[in-house]
Amino acid sequence: MALEVFSDMSERLNYNLPGFPIYARKGDLRHFDRYAAACHWHPDLEFILILSGAMDYFVNGQTLRMNKGEGIFVNSKRLHYGFSDDKTDCSYIVLVVHPIVLGENTPVGKAFCELKFGFYTDDYFLLKAETQWQAKILTLIKQIFDEIHRSEENPLYMLSLVTSLCACTAENLHSSLEQRDNNLNANSWVAIRNMTGFIFRNYGNKITLDNIAAAGSVCRSKCCQLFGEYVGQTPNAYLTGYRIGKSCEMLRESNMSVLEVSMACGFQSPSYFTSIFQKEIGLTPREYRNQSL
Repeated sequence: MALEVFSDMSERLNYNLPGFPIYARKGDLRHFDRYAAACHWHPDLEFILILSGAMDYFVNGQTLRMNKGEGIFVNSKRLHYGFSDDKTDCSYIVLVVHPIVLGENTPVGKAFCELKFGFYTDDYFLLKAETQWQAKILTLIKQIFDEIHRSEENPLYMLSLVTSLCACTAENLHSSLEQRDNNLNANSWVAIRNMTGFIFRNYGNKITLDNIAAAGSVCRSKCCQLFGEYVGQTPNAYLTGYRIGKSCEMLRESNMSVLEVSMACGFQSPSYFTSIFQKEIGLTPREYRNQSL
């Protein structure tokens, strides 16, 4: 199956350094609606290190638990999100690395990435300090985060750390073709990724259920069925949650007004945005921004 079809439909990430597709930041679950990030996917490899508290993590239908000092690797183009089932806070480092850093745009690099980070390899693995190679990955996550946030970056040193991280990860990935066939219907997987990808790209515009279904080449009822099965939400609930999540990012990380945020996130009016935001978050947008600051 040619997976390149999804490359334009994934969630866009704001990398730390322009032209250097690596993203690393600290986060807290309390900043998300109901202590849950939106279910999403992207071509990047993702690494999580838990700094305090605990986090539940969903990856392609599997739900896992991570505690302080533990982490997870999530392979490329897998549906995933972190959340707290009991709505308690968790601090963590998230690191994502785009395969282009690993030479994906070269024949040799592309073949390697498809072999190790492709559709038929492990979706994820948990990281615990008791296992030597996993402890190495956990340490590298922290080192890369520290390096990328230094006042004076050393891109060559950073690249060496990232290469070491991904090489260690690749050595411990295995083919999971049988597991993939058992867990996910390939056509359904294509449809759900195209539909969520459509939302990632168009959440700022008017979107109807028909639009979402059309992106997956399915009917409305099949669209709702697939979202319920693979995402655990209705398409409209997912769309609203994704918009709220993006609005939270904008309120925290930009100087955009509430009006500008509401328009950028596809809400009909500032008053409607404020009403939905307060219902989901428990604060008005202005209160949320002030609390985040």
